[in-house]
Amino acid sequence: MASKVKSLFVCSECGYESVKWYGKCPNCGEWNTMEEQAPVVSGKTGIKSRASIQIPLKLNEIDSTIEKRISTGMEEFDRVLGGGIVEGSLVLLSGDPGIGKSTILLQMCQFIGKSRTVLYISGEESTRQIKLRANRLGVDTDNLFVLAQTDVASIVETIKTEKPNIVIIDSIQTMMIDDISSSAGSITQVRECTNIFMHLAKSLGIPIFVVGHVNKDGAIAGPKVLEHIVDTVLYFEGERNYSYRILRSAKNRFGSTNEIGVFEMAQNGMKEVKNPSLMMLSGRPKNTSGTCVACTMEGSRPILAEVQGLVTSSGFGTPRRMCTGFDYNRMSMIIAVLEKRAGYMFGGMDAYLNVIGGLKLFEPAADLSVAMALVSSLRDKVLNENTLAFGEIGLAGEIRAVNNCEQRINEAGRLGFTKCIIPFHNYKSLSKETKISMDIVPVRTIRTAFDAITEES
Repeated sequence: MASKVKSLFVCSECGYESVKWYGKCPNCGEWNTMEEQAPVVSGKTGIKSRASIQIPLKLNEIDSTIEKRISTGMEEFDRVLGGGIVEGSLVLLSGDPGIGKSTILLQMCQFIGKSRTVLYISGEESTRQIKLRANRLGVDTDNLFVLAQTDVASIVETIKTEKPNIVIIDSIQTMMIDDISSSAGSITQVRECTNIFMHLAKSLGIPIFVVGHVNKDGAIAGPKVLEHIVDTVLYFEGERNYSYRILRSAKNRFGSTNEIGVFEMAQNGMKEVKNPSLMMLSGRPKNTSGTCVACTMEGSRPILAEVQGLVTSSGFGTPRRMCTGFDYNRMSMIIAVLEKRAGYMFGGMDAYLNVIGGLKLFEPAADLSVAMALVSSLRDKVLNENTLAFGEIGLAGEIRAVNNCEQRINEAGRLGFTKCIIPFHNYKSLSKETKISMDIVPVRTIRTAFDAITEES
């Protein structure tokens, strides 16, 4: 006699499954996150089973020709995807509400619709709402088909019948499988719906874009199980008060990761920013202390950004530390190194740090620029505005080497910078052409770096 099917308890934070309830998740340690859900019954998810014996192939017998890519009509979008859309790929696009996910996908439909058919499936908006937004964005292609539906079985049959060239699902949290008792947006629903779309994309060779929501911590709601299923994960970053948006690739099976594309949110949709460095440096103040230009590598692209520091007397017993666009703990470490190794005392001083343009600097190569900006404000010493500085700072006060040094210098020279402060160990590997292209000053410690950057100001 068959055993009775029992319910499962699934953690809403990490996806851990258990046959019994826990007050505290054994996997992630969160409290009150175990939710009761009915188990998924095999064969009732809207996809017919095609079990058959397959013969494995030798590695040398597999066709290794370059995959054909579909252009989105936006160079920045294509860059992040690795050169365009790969046929049969499943792409997850995530970001905060209102940041522009649906906007950029509709603009993509306008270009792709010139030669291919696109099926836009929405579970959040009605067809009339999508039409109004398309009119605002100037999207009027005849090859764009819109469907307002949340039932996955019905969507699968529609895709098989219509056979569009590209499918967009907006969003995965609204999709539902009737055979699963849990509500839309739950871990079980999101996982099983994504699995169905993944098998559909691979079997039919249709690229599918899936829009994903984020939770209060900024991570993709799902949770990580959703990112493991898809081929590409794209994040839309940006502050609401800034018009600039950064599209970042966190996972890409068909290209490099950590590539970014920069866009500007305008009245008629997203506009590409093909020269982010020039955009980030526009409006720089002159003859003002506390500013320094940093160069960070985003994938294969060097981007220049202005770092501003402000150090002022504190009115409280405990000095205040604040930073925007840079890691708070790393800024505290840099201040401690400046005090211990270079003699710049920040005790009793409030320190504020800001990266202009909403860009976030994750790379350690920005350490030297941050230190220069803070010390410049502390001493009220103006730095040369045509000077660039980059390098990682160690706890001993040394300036350590960074990667892609020559690319950073070439980008700085293209934008008119005449002096560059770099780590001493990077100078040896530079070509002769790069060494004579501008005034390059190799430094070993943070004290010598600040002396070199201010001696001609």
